[in-house]
Amino acid sequence: YPSVCKGTHRGGVKMEPSIQEGDAGKENKEEELIDKLEVVTMPSPSPRGLPVKQYAVQSQLPIYEWPDVGSGEYDVGVVASFGRLLSEALILKFPYGILNVHPSCLPRWRGPAPVIHTVLHGDTVTGVTIMQIRPKRFDVGPILKQETIPVPPKSTAKELEAVLSRLGANMSLSHLTHIPPSTGNIFITPKISAGTSCVKWEEQTSEQIFRLYRAIGNIIPLQTLWMANTIKLLDLVEVNSSVLADPKLTGQALIPGSVIYHKQSQILLVYCKDSWIGVRSVMLKKALTATDFYNGYLHPWYHKNSQAQPSQCRFQTLRLPTKKKQKKTVAM
Repeated sequence: YPSVCKGTHRGGVKMEPSIQEGDAGKENKEEELIDKLEVVTMPSPSPRGLPVKQYAVQSQLPIYEWPDVGSGEYDVGVVASFGRLLSEALILKFPYGILNVHPSCLPRWRGPAPVIHTVLHGDTVTGVTIMQIRPKRFDVGPILKQETIPVPPKSTAKELEAVLSRLGANMSLSHLTHIPPSTGNIFITPKISAGTSCVKWEEQTSEQIFRLYRAIGNIIPLQTLWMANTIKLLDLVEVNSSVLADPKLTGQALIPGSVIYHKQSQILLVYCKDSWIGVRSVMLKKALTATDFYNGYLHPWYHKNSQAQPSQCRFQTLRLPTKKKQKKTVAM
């Protein structure tokens, strides 16, 4: 959740409320690790604010809404998922600097969506990095502490985020007890947009599409095009070997996007670049089960086009319009 915490290390630290859960915080409170703690979070349209604000209010912590950061004196700051560049002037106000709790093994997956891209690209190992914030650039600075964990098989981005948040909280508190003086392949994580959810049947394998579904399916449903209609794929499932052995599948021309209703398992089977995926439900004007979609749309189409092949009634890649960059007028 976007926030920054600042607090005093037995006298002044501003820390981010992602470090908010578990017994570790209570234990460190008893050890008087932090004498003073305040919270900065992003504004929210909801009167209650973001979950970080709700937690801060519940815990009776002073809270500010960005760009207001208060005017107190603090030793160290901690940020997590804040999404705003901090000015050099602000960073220099903290004698021990500002720490960033980042849910990936930097330098891999720098940027705003590291957990989503970890799942999307099938990483088997991930972790949490604590680094020192530097001005002007995101996720760049000295790495102070890093721990790795295996990615649980088939985990969604939301489930993995929960695991990494607990790890990051414990690492942060551990690091603050021994806070020092301020002192692989690299990938920048692209921003997740509606275009990311458009399935590319000709380009993506079934495994890649399942990764995409597990990574963003709970945020943005995957999308495709059928007979000029946009369809959202709500519930994807793996196709077992007995279904794949069905003669109806093996006897068809394997064109990506081909869609067949499998009556025995009551799922839609869609062919990807290399194999089939299963779809239990879709959204077309309203949510429909695979059976409803077949009865209301696929079956009538086949009845009307009795000589047609499944490849003619296929899902196609949805191409969203790109936003044109607005020209800027410069006064000189």
